[in-house]
Amino acid sequence: MLALRVALRYLFARKSHAAVNVISMISTAGIAVASLAMVCVLSVFNGFSDLAGERLSAIDPEIKVSRPYGAVIPDGDSLVNIIERIDGVAAVRRVLEQRALAISDGEQMPVRVRGIDASYADVSSLPSLVIDGEMIDAPESPYALLSIGVAISTGARPSPELPFVLTAPRRLGRINPAFPMAAFRSDTLYVSGVYQSNQGEYDEDLVYIPLASARTLFDYSTEVTSLDIAVTPGTDPADIVTAIERQLGDGYIVADRLRQQDASFRMIRIEKWITFLMLLFVLVMASFNILSTMSMLIIEKEDNMRILTALGASRSMLRRIFLYEGMLIAIIGGAIGILTGVILCLLQQHYGLISLGGDPTQLTITYYPCRPAIPDILLTVSVVLIIGYLSGLISSRSVRP
Repeated sequence: MLALRVALRYLFARKSHAAVNVISMISTAGIAVASLAMVCVLSVFNGFSDLAGERLSAIDPEIKVSRPYGAVIPDGDSLVNIIERIDGVAAVRRVLEQRALAISDGEQMPVRVRGIDASYADVSSLPSLVIDGEMIDAPESPYALLSIGVAISTGARPSPELPFVLTAPRRLGRINPAFPMAAFRSDTLYVSGVYQSNQGEYDEDLVYIPLASARTLFDYSTEVTSLDIAVTPGTDPADIVTAIERQLGDGYIVADRLRQQDASFRMIRIEKWITFLMLLFVLVMASFNILSTMSMLIIEKEDNMRILTALGASRSMLRRIFLYEGMLIAIIGGAIGILTGVILCLLQQHYGLISLGGDPTQLTITYYPCRPAIPDILLTVSVVLIIGYLSGLISSRSVRP
């Protein structure tokens, strides 16, 4: 404890050279700013991850069963009966998704057509996203629900008079070279509504139609591309996923909401930790100021070290003094930075101090989302302690009593 008390004395005592005090304050400020930036940036990424999770739940079902590589499930209708018997499953709806060409009022574009079962609202919040018209829930109704991207590109609007044509190559049968148009099958529907989810993947080129119309258009009978499942309230989806995997066996992908959008969340995680590494590099650069401070302090305290040596201080004790000195600079700077960062993040989380900019009417959120997480704070604390220890250890090696 004597070495720590001497280190505290050296840290707060006035130095004979003002430059040592200035460099010491710069070292502390550098660690504080880097720590603050690390906490704030990691918290912002946490906020974006939470925001993505909230937005994804609007369309994605709680659980989705599909085949690898987008293959169809040949016995989709029979699997519905199997899954419905599992305890905790509230509803199962069939989905058939393929690509087609959409034509409306002379405009055309390639789209993803998603045929859905009746009562699809039982497994998705899609009806709540409709911004124009309505989502007609009738199994034989010739109506389509368009994403806002399709509506804008084709000029289609909800109307019982404006036809919306979907064209797809015939999956079965032979092609007659003398009549090439016979190789395509078309279906005429009418737009009942337009939805917007504020997610590019769902708003760009997606069209919802009744499952019966999709099966007729794409020459399928009992096949589906996925089964969308809702669980009963209070049931853990992870338990249902395990039960379905056990019931269906290999060859199927059973995914909850997070796994359905694993690519999006993986990208956020990659960006988060790449940014963390960049800030870690900045923190390491800031630690060189500690080395400069310690070098100048060792030179200034040479006379004091001789006196301590004469009083019986060992070489290891002298080294511990400057080891603690380096750690104290890093700890004080890190504590200031981390505490300030947490306070700023909490203020941003609850009051939205920093806005995103742009036209608020075109944005779903107007300020940066932010959520400080204890693991991120502990990680930052660990990094600061390690850097402080290494800086003090390197500096203490140059002590010569």
